[in-house]
Amino acid sequence: MNLKNYKPLINLALLVAVAYILHKIIFYSFNIDDTAFHYSIEVLYLLFSVLSVIVLAVLLKVKEQSFDNIGMSFLLSTSIKMVVCYLILRPVLQASGQNSSIEKRNFFAMFILFLAMETILTIRILNKNQ
Repeated sequence: MNLKNYKPLINLALLVAVAYILHKIIFYSFNIDDTAFHYSIEVLYLLFSVLSVIVLAVLLKVKEQSFDNIGMSFLLSTSIKMVVCYLILRPVLQASGQNSSIEKRNFFAMFILFLAMETILTIRILNKNQ
């Protein structure tokens, strides 16, 4: 097993761990109660982590087969991920109340955070072969 091939997945795990710790610190600092959320922060991090690992695993597999198709594979896998996230977000969008607005912002921020991590790691994969 060549660990060098899985470096983006290891980097993703480290970034997720740091983001989770910072997220919990921010919620603790601002006294945000996440117990009333439809999805807990841990569930969302698990969900987004699994989806990101799938996206990066697909990209690493495409890299082995055809390096030229990494960009299109990233766009397709990210689009599929966005549809899955929307389906998961639907109950939160239908909820009303003050806590639901915080939860909506939280979900959107986490989506953007994980999208940024995936994009940066994909750029690193693309730059390795130049």
